[in-house]
Amino acid sequence: MRILVTYAVQGEFTELKFPGLIGEDEVQVGYLRTGVGKVKSAFYLSEAINHGQPDLVINVGTAGAIHHKVGDIFVCRHFIDRDMQKLSDLGVECEIDSTDLLAQKGYCLHWQGEGVCNTGDTFLTELSDVKGDVVDMEAYAQALVCRAKSVPFISVKYVTDIIGQNSVKHWEDKLADARKGLGEFFENIGGVVRTY
Repeated sequence: MRILVTYAVQGEFTELKFPGLIGEDEVQVGYLRTGVGKVKSAFYLSEAINHGQPDLVINVGTAGAIHHKVGDIFVCRHFIDRDMQKLSDLGVECEIDSTDLLAQKGYCLHWQGEGVCNTGDTFLTELSDVKGDVVDMEAYAQALVCRAKSVPFISVKYVTDIIGQNSVKHWEDKLADARKGLGEFFENIGGVVRTY
């Protein structure tokens, strides 16, 4: 099994362990730093999928939140493009759900902490009418690429900042906590496919 782990910036990089994964099958884990924003993220992920043909893409990283607290972790299978949301009345797609592809393969079904990730090309520092649990700048684009290439996709986000409360500074200060929290999350989930 080939797993591709994506992250936006080096400060989010966390080496992940996948205990209890599919019996005796060999697991290869690759990492891709996509850069910040939807365009870079989509481009580099598309190239990586074409080259490496992963069985699963897991996006890990940090996110802002409005109604939650710093340190919360959300497992996202539903994604919203906040930049396109205003055009939804014109028939422009702005939401993706990656649950079906994951379920077809039996991947990540037991991962707890369900959340909705709202993606846009701006770092939100002020409260606005944002739909979802967490906000980031890459996940929707990656979900779109993975859906187009029929690769299961999931995103795990660590809340580093509360929007409207000095978000940029909080994000920088919390990167080490995010790496630690995400590492512990993956150590405790029991792998990608539950084998017991």
